[in-house]
Amino acid sequence: MLFGLNVSAQKEKGKKHTEKTTHKIVVQLSTPDTAAHRALTKQLNNLTSVWKDADVVVVVHNRGINMLRKNLTNVSKEIEMLSERGVKFLACEFTLQQLKIKKDEIVEKAGFTPYGLVEIITRQENGYAYLKGGF
Repeated sequence: MLFGLNVSAQKEKGKKHTEKTTHKIVVQLSTPDTAAHRALTKQLNNLTSVWKDADVVVVVHNRGINMLRKNLTNVSKEIEMLSERGVKFLACEFTLQQLKIKKDEIVEKAGFTPYGLVEIITRQENGYAYLKGGF
């Protein structure tokens, strides 16, 4: 996966990283580690500070879903701020079903996708760079 990012970076060689270009990034988050949730929001803040028009989608599934749960998240303010910058957070409905979590337990700024892994793969097939959230 990282190889694809390097090829993409080579194509952009010679361009300033702040030039107007459409950057599409899909981020996978599946860890319950709250320190990783905080680190990811800091990274996304940095990314969207440089690429203000980037199309960034964070797909949250498996035990990472707690990042989007109203009563468990430690980054609700960050999610709200990043959403205002255009970052999309998608909760995996399959994970919700498996863990018996109701949609109304998810932060309001999040959207939903039927299958997190399918969402990630489909976006990669459509030209999105892949990043793994966490350490």
